Amino acid sequence: MSVKAFELVPAVERELLMGDKARINIECIECCGKHLYVGTNDCFIHHFLLEEHATTKGMLSYTVQKLLFRYLGLKKPVEALKAASALERIIVLCDATVSVVDMITLEPVPSGGAKIKGVAAFCVNENPVNGDPFCVEIGVISARRRTVQIYMVYEDRVQLVKEVNTPEQPCAVSLDGYFLCLALSTQYMILNYSTGAAQDLFPYDSEERKPIVKRIGREEFLLAAPGGLGMFANAEGISQRAPVNWSESVMGAAVCFPYVVALDEGFVTVHSMLDQQLKQTLSFRDGHILQDFEGKVVLASTKAVYVLVPLPLERQIQELLAGHRVEEALTLTEGARRNIPKDKFQILHKRILQQAGFIQFGQLQFLEAKEHFRTGQLDVRELISLYPLLLPASSSFTRCHPPLHEFADLNHLAQGDQEKVQRCKRFLITYLGEVRSTEGANGCREDVDTALLKLYAEQDHESLLDLLASPNACLLAESAPWLEKHHKYFALGLLYHYNGQDSAALQLWVRVVNGDLQDSTRSDLYEYVVDFLSFCSNPDLVWKYADWALQRDQTIGVQIFTRRPVGQDQVKEQKDQVKEQKDQVKDQVNPDDVITYLGKHSQALLLYLEHLVLGRRIQKEKLHTHLAVQYTDRVLSLLSQSPTADQQVSLARDKLQLLLRESSLYRVQLLLGKIQEYDQLFLERATLHGKLEEHDKALHILVHQLKDFPAAEAYCVRGSASRDPAYQQRLLHLLLGVYLDRDLPSSTGTGELEMAAVDLLNRHGELFDAVRVLDLLPEGWSLQLLRPFLGRALRGSMHACRTSQVALGLARSENLQLQHDRLKQRRSPVLVSEKKGCVLCHNTFSEPDCVCLPGGVPVHTHCAAQRVVRDSPTRRQLANSNNHT
Repeated sequence: MSVKAFELVPAVERELLMGDKARINIECIECCGKHLYVGTNDCFIHHFLLEEHATTKGMLSYTVQKLLFRYLGLKKPVEALKAASALERIIVLCDATVSVVDMITLEPVPSGGAKIKGVAAFCVNENPVNGDPFCVEIGVISARRRTVQIYMVYEDRVQLVKEVNTPEQPCAVSLDGYFLCLALSTQYMILNYSTGAAQDLFPYDSEERKPIVKRIGREEFLLAAPGGLGMFANAEGISQRAPVNWSESVMGAAVCFPYVVALDEGFVTVHSMLDQQLKQTLSFRDGHILQDFEGKVVLASTKAVYVLVPLPLERQIQELLAGHRVEEALTLTEGARRNIPKDKFQILHKRILQQAGFIQFGQLQFLEAKEHFRTGQLDVRELISLYPLLLPASSSFTRCHPPLHEFADLNHLAQGDQEKVQRCKRFLITYLGEVRSTEGANGCREDVDTALLKLYAEQDHESLLDLLASPNACLLAESAPWLEKHHKYFALGLLYHYNGQDSAALQLWVRVVNGDLQDSTRSDLYEYVVDFLSFCSNPDLVWKYADWALQRDQTIGVQIFTRRPVGQDQVKEQKDQVKEQKDQVKDQVNPDDVITYLGKHSQALLLYLEHLVLGRRIQKEKLHTHLAVQYTDRVLSLLSQSPTADQQVSLARDKLQLLLRESSLYRVQLLLGKIQEYDQLFLERATLHGKLEEHDKALHILVHQLKDFPAAEAYCVRGSASRDPAYQQRLLHLLLGVYLDRDLPSSTGTGELEMAAVDLLNRHGELFDAVRVLDLLPEGWSLQLLRPFLGRALRGSMHACRTSQVALGLARSENLQLQHDRLKQRRSPVLVSEKKGCVLCHNTFSEPDCVCLPGGVPVHTHCAAQRVVRDSPTRRQLANSNNHT
């Protein structure tokens, strides 16, 4: 696709060059800075001064001044001119002879050694290997031999340094470093004149077309290949760029990065080196010279000279963007990197990427647009500003100038297409969600988060709650009306909470739960409010809404208090707190206040007491008693109903019995008084009598009232679980006595009691005192009946006897060892003198009495006594000894 990359500007008009002489033609040109040299067919060199001027439209124009012209006196055309600015010389090829003239006066160098004869063509090495700045290296094609000669040109002489043979007669040459790029009669080749290494490139026919060999960079050349191709080749003979497709009749080529300019019989064509596409075509008739000089492309017909002035790259890029040719614009921008200072290029590159992103955004190519926005570091507010009402009214953002796009807003872009509008909004949601946590949102987080909230609310997006539940910068004044407009009251409450307005949040949520406002975001909003209150640190709000929650559902509402973190209330129960700690917890919820408050909500009170006693394991008599009374009242209430709900009674009694068994902190007499008259609660009465150590009464109830022998036996085992064996034996003997006491009235048959007694003895025989048992047993019982008991009792007695014997033997052995150690200490003397000091107090001994530490070290008796008080006896063993001096 076309782009205007160059303008053709006249430089030297025909009248200025030749006046009225019609037969004079231009043969060659050379440009060095502002100086232009023209060689003609009548053996003249013309010297012009080119002055650049900018027009009102920003384009370049030239004013030309003819400084000098000089006749070389050979009556032959001047075939080639090359400037050697370091030497202030012009190298001239005329009549197959290379000579040197002065750059200013155009006078020939007087020395006769500054000429080379028999030359067909020559070129200057722009990347010389010789480090001498006061000479120029040239490559010369011999007109008579198949050779290329390397010369050094000085101010007044030339010096041959190398001659290289070629397989065919060279037609054209270009030189870079040690590498010669040659057009021979039938092919192109690369030749290293230092090593002699040669690399054939590709064939061509020199009789059909003029060869072109053009150095375009370090060790890289441009060649005219068959098929109308412009081929690139490096010094290794490899093409690292794709070829450009120009015409078969190309007669000259030049490079002005990133473009390749070619001249044929009627046109000048411009191809991109980046994508190899034809970008521009200029009509130019009678042209026969095209060369580039330090970035300046000069054209010549036979009568006049022109300059191809490149348009500024930024202008070319903007024209491509205006035509929505995004990829070409980006390619051209990347290609311009080498020609633009780094800082300026970065600014230009970012802006081009941003513009490209908006173009693709307008074409709904969202993936490409997002990538360009990110790479171009777009201020995200540029994108948000396209969406009406999304930017907060308080935002100080103004759009970039000149503008990055052609859209007034999203409605202008969509032209009434609502599907396009929705797609654009979905893209912005995705983009803002990704960019809000990156550096791209720095400095504008409030604008980004507020815009994202508005989009979430409008689109009923599932991420709205995630945004508000996480750290955010949404502006309350902008967001609240928007959320109300879209009936997002739960989300609005979260926003209030995030901004520290818990009262407003709760008020809003309560209205939704009560049905005054409609919001289907959460079906469990009531449970959420309860959970919110359970973690609320403001006690005023807790008390304000607790009654509302409890009236709605006591079971759920009481969770306001039961779910509160222990750390919030636990410190209230501590009595020995310093003043600072009291100040920190003065606003927390006190459990005693909660119990008082829940007095009118019996079910909630019961649940809260269970939480304190069974959940948090608070060891307070008041709480345990209160819970036990609540359980008892619940059981009595159910028992008084008619008909009785057996299942409910059973569950209630289970809870009461568990508490009575496990707790020892409640007021036993109070509870016993409440249930004393209820025959249905014998088991509970037995448990309470047990707490009072009235085990005989408890066992009597279990045996004679309930006739539950396993329960009686379990009572004994459970009651003595953490006590010594004697206590357990006492309980079992009490139970045995109840079974065998015939004086007490009982509705239980004697046989049943005797069998229960036998079973008890046989199961726990080793725990009983066998002598006492035998005294209690009726004389009529057979030994066979008691055989298991007697066997276990006998084994237990034997085991105890043998165990005591073993213990006695060990004690005697230990005593014997200690006596042996004592004798050893007595046998060895301990020397004590007035000159020897105590290792504990460092004072000397004044009397022979002392204590000997392990190892035979003597110390004062009073020092040893103090040490015994300080240290554990197991760590230090002291031995008194009689000392001999």
